[in-house]
Amino acid sequence: MSARVLTIAGIGAFLLIVLVPFWWIASMSFKTYEQIQFATSIYVPKPFTWDNYTVLWTATRFPLWLRNSLVTAVLVTLVTTIVASLAGYAVARLRFPGREGFASLILVLYLVPPALLFIPLYRVLAELGATNSLAALVLSYPTFTVPFCTWLLIGFFKALPRELEEAAFVDGATRAAALTRVLLPLAAPGIVASAIFAFTLSWNEFLYALIFIQDETVITVPVGLNLLIYGDVFSWGQLMAASVITTLPVVALYMFIHRWMVEGLAAGSVKG
Repeated sequence: MSARVLTIAGIGAFLLIVLVPFWWIASMSFKTYEQIQFATSIYVPKPFTWDNYTVLWTATRFPLWLRNSLVTAVLVTLVTTIVASLAGYAVARLRFPGREGFASLILVLYLVPPALLFIPLYRVLAELGATNSLAALVLSYPTFTVPFCTWLLIGFFKALPRELEEAAFVDGATRAAALTRVLLPLAAPGIVASAIFAFTLSWNEFLYALIFIQDETVITVPVGLNLLIYGDVFSWGQLMAASVITTLPVVALYMFIHRWMVEGLAAGSVKG
């Protein structure tokens, strides 16, 4: 009985730690300027107002920033999923010199801090004429999304029975057909997990978006929120409203496919 009580208490404490910050953000987004400045109605907004959301949506470029973030995240997720799936399959199934070393190198590349890469990346993008546009982000974000997603899918493809692929070959299927019709459907949980990872990283990325883009009409939400800070004046209501809006798509995505996410991460951690 005591163990059960401790378990419930631990879960309750965990939920409290996790959910209180979200409640605080959501609560502040519905408060008036006076409530925020004078710390009144701390836990529940009284009066309840939508003004922060209205001002954010109509008086700023937030809708444009949100569209830029969505376009960038979706394109990067598609590119990452395709490249990581093909690379993960190649390392897990094909035999070529240096295969194991290549798999380790992929993980090492993911561990390289992005702050070390933005200068050479900027030079490359400048030579391509891709700076100050969403193309800069679509080209640069895969440098940190592809390595981890590839490493994740390597472990997942290794966990799939090789006999399934061999049976497809016996039935006359080519390697490409065996991949697309047999292995990829079975690898769906791992692919979904890697896609969510790529989407989340792209959605929240700040450093590259700040450095590679200067045009306010092309920036993404994380950078755009900086423009809501004027010197030492913080528009807390609008900042919290923007935080709620940008959090909802990711939360909804995780809630919708959380089972595949957990299954994919668990399977991808197994090496055979």
